[in-house]
Amino acid sequence: MSRKDKLIQRFLSRPKDFSWDELVVLLSAYEFEEVSTGKTGGSRRRFANAAGVVLTLHKPHPRNILKTYQIEQIIEVLRQEGIL
Repeated sequence: MSRKDKLIQRFLSRPKDFSWDELVVLLSAYEFEEVSTGKTGGSRRRFANAAGVVLTLHKPHPRNILKTYQIEQIIEVLRQEGIL
């Protein structure tokens, strides 16, 4: 099993300690890139792929750990788009 497969499997298990950095790696494996929202973007981050799928999230702070609802939303969007 590849590193990418292990990360996907971990993400789908909805862990309580999935980090923002792991999410960025996961999304880049699906060819998503972070879209710059300008100088006043704050903690909002957008990821888009070539097919036009856009994920908008708040970067967690002060800890770097995603909330459960964020993981659920990402899984739902990726499944709706046929990516997962």
